[in-house]
Amino acid sequence: MIDDILYFMLIVGIIISAGMLFIFVWGAKTGQFDDGDKVTKGLLFDSVDDLNDAIKKEKRIKEAKEKKYKEQE
Repeated sequence: MIDDILYFMLIVGIIISAGMLFIFVWGAKTGQFDDGDKVTKGLLFDSVDDLNDAIKKEKRIKEAKEKKYKEQE
C-alpha cells in the first residue's frame, strides 16, 4: 500500500515538473522573458510624452555608444 502511494506521488511529481519545464521553455522561446526592465521602468513614467522622451533618450545613448565604439576602432 505505501509503495503504491510513493510510486503515485513520484509519477505525479514528474508529470508536474515536466509540465512546468515545458511552460518555461515555451515562454523562453516565445520571448516572454526578453524585456525585464519594462515593468520597473514603466512605473517611473506617467504619460505618453514621458515614455516618448525616454525612448528618444535611449536612442541617443545608443547612438553615442556606437559613435564612441567607431571612434575607438
